[in-house]
Amino acid sequence: MSVIYVLLTISIVVAILFFVAFIMAVKNGQFDDSYTPSVRMLFEDELVKEEPKK
Repeated sequence: MSVIYVLLTISIVVAILFFVAFIMAVKNGQFDDSYTPSVRMLFEDELVKEEPKK
């Protein structure tokens, strides 16, 4: 029965380590989108629609 407590403790420690690594990666800009802004300027003019005349 004590093995369950050891495994539970180890899994919580590993989960906390992965969470801290994820937070550090987000703060360092690992998930920033650098591709979309450069492509958005190419398609910016195509979205303009004219209203039909009455």
